[in-house]
Amino acid sequence: MFTTMEKKELKVSAIKNGTVIDHIPAKDLFKVIRILGLDRIDTPVTFGNNLDSQKFGKKAIIKVSDKFFEDKEINKIALIAPTANLNIIRDYEVKEKRPVELPATIKGICKCINPKCITNAEPMPTKFDVIAGDTVSLKCFYCGKVTDHDHIEIV
Repeated sequence: MFTTMEKKELKVSAIKNGTVIDHIPAKDLFKVIRILGLDRIDTPVTFGNNLDSQKFGKKAIIKVSDKFFEDKEINKIALIAPTANLNIIRDYEVKEKRPVELPATIKGICKCINPKCITNAEPMPTKFDVIAGDTVSLKCFYCGKVTDHDHIEIV
């Protein structure tokens, strides 16, 4: 039992090598886990949700041991959590901190929501122009349909 004088502290072990994804909107944590396939990897993954954030009110964080994300994966993160930051950890030290950045065009990682779009009928990669604002939207290069943030489907 803790007395009222004892400091209560929760500690999560540091990772030796890997990536910390910070400043994920709390509501989008499980989307990020799903689109990155973090529920199916063999290395340790730690996450926290609804953590206090001075910038965002509430945020989420993911720590992934022995994983460094490639550009395609970072683009997926940026679509779902454009406020996220990546911290690259090597030998227990933060070697690089950088925000995720949305490219102007997204190719082959999202599905068009228009069932009549040619990309849903023919075996061809999708292509979208990114519309950045308070939230991210995508405009299909082929049919012009705009998909809002809540309906973006990563494939």
